[in-house]
Amino acid sequence: MNRELIVNVTSTEINIALCEDKVLVELNREVAHTGFAVGDIYLGKVHKIMPGLNAAFINVGHERDAFIHYQDLGSHFTSLSKIVKSYQPGSRGLRLDTMKIDPAGEVEKGGRISDYLQVGQTVMVQIAKEAISTKGPRLTADISLAGRNIVLIPFTSKVLISQKIRSNEEKKRLKRVAAGVLPKNFGVIIRTAAVNATDLDVEQDILAAVEKWRKTCQQIRKRTAPSLLMGEMSRANTIIRDNLDGSFSQICVDDEAMYNEIRTYIRAVDSSKEGIVKLYRGSVPIFDNFDISRQIKSLFAKYVSLKRGAYLIMESTEAMHVIDVNSGNRTKAEDNQEQTATEVNLAAAAEISRQIRLRDWGGLIIIDFIDMHKAQNRQLLYEEMQRLMSTDKAKHTILPLSKFGLMQITRQRIRPVAVHNTEDICPTCNGSGRVEPTILLDRKIENQISLLTLERGHRYIRLVVSPYVAAFLKKGFWSIRRKWSFRYKALIKVVADQSVGMVEVRYQDRHGNDILNASQSNTQKKRKK
Repeated sequence: MNRELIVNVTSTEINIALCEDKVLVELNREVAHTGFAVGDIYLGKVHKIMPGLNAAFINVGHERDAFIHYQDLGSHFTSLSKIVKSYQPGSRGLRLDTMKIDPAGEVEKGGRISDYLQVGQTVMVQIAKEAISTKGPRLTADISLAGRNIVLIPFTSKVLISQKIRSNEEKKRLKRVAAGVLPKNFGVIIRTAAVNATDLDVEQDILAAVEKWRKTCQQIRKRTAPSLLMGEMSRANTIIRDNLDGSFSQICVDDEAMYNEIRTYIRAVDSSKEGIVKLYRGSVPIFDNFDISRQIKSLFAKYVSLKRGAYLIMESTEAMHVIDVNSGNRTKAEDNQEQTATEVNLAAAAEISRQIRLRDWGGLIIIDFIDMHKAQNRQLLYEEMQRLMSTDKAKHTILPLSKFGLMQITRQRIRPVAVHNTEDICPTCNGSGRVEPTILLDRKIENQISLLTLERGHRYIRLVVSPYVAAFLKKGFWSIRRKWSFRYKALIKVVADQSVGMVEVRYQDRHGNDILNASQSNTQKKRKK
């Protein structure tokens, strides 16, 4: 598989496209200079305890307080708190590899967060999920430090191996290498990438992570909460760290500073791959040159075309994401409906797995496949979806097809959606696609004028309407506007405004204040009294 990483840098954000065989499969957008990336370690201050949620809100410097649940404290939070206190100004500071960890004093599974956190307390926390929409970042106190080949876990002595490493000999080798270099009270998870790494590479990765931990602890003495203790590397380097292997053909960047940063990182981890980093200097925008822009515009649409007339309908709601699979014109041309349904569903599964990863959908995803009557075909589709989703690094669970032909997928989301829907709801129809009949518009306006003049005593009404409605109301000497003025003994002025919807009407006084809704709210207040 030919893999490419295309990096577009602007003054406000960094756009990173991951392509497999020229097809866009991942799109990441990182806003420049915002911080608060997954993996960052902060010195925070407890702002509020929520006993009902068994959680707390912590100030880490974000505009919204970050959230931490009791289960995210980790089993070694007591030991972590001792480390934080020991590095306060005037204290000597504890070294993790020399301190004694008491298993009896660690966090219990069924405890209360108020037993471990108090308002105003200073804590070391790590970003587990970036701020999304109106929610602040999600935190964890179970600190881990990721390297290319390993993930370092303080306060434990376990050496764990990735389940994707099958060879028993390789497992023994990696365990031996890790055990030989790990300091006391440090554990490690050996990543899949370590299969092709030498003993020296793994050792250096572990020692670098241990040194990063020590520097992070020393930063506590120099900082006051809330502040950043250790920042994760840039998003581009994070993707490279997690994906760099022999299948990468090139990494193309259109910014010289980012080009030098990526090249320096690759030189440090694998100097033989340094040549794949290239600086793009073309006159055409880099995403246009690699056909990324067209794929973004086409793939983030509501309708996604498949081969031979089939298509997907993809929609998102607050509660879930929904995908409908349609065969299009195929059923008219082919007689074997079961075979057609199976072929369309398998083709749809391949596109759906890519779309979910590309759009970074999280939460509950419901897929309505075309009905299949044979159990072996339903099982085939389920196994194929599992295989296709196996390359997705986000945690996910796939359930077999239900008796209604629906497949349910739950998927973890740790970052904001890369591409948002930029459409607005129509102010005229409010998204319904229907408007009130224009033939009744003058009757509706007159009813409101009658209400405002006869019942509420207004003697001046300014009607702000679209230019078309204004022309209709003012046409002729005995215009409709003039008739209303004589009938209701009020000065009625019609003002044309292009920003007003076709059948929208605003009722205002001399100063431009809304008199219809203001009058309604005053009436409701009087009724309550």
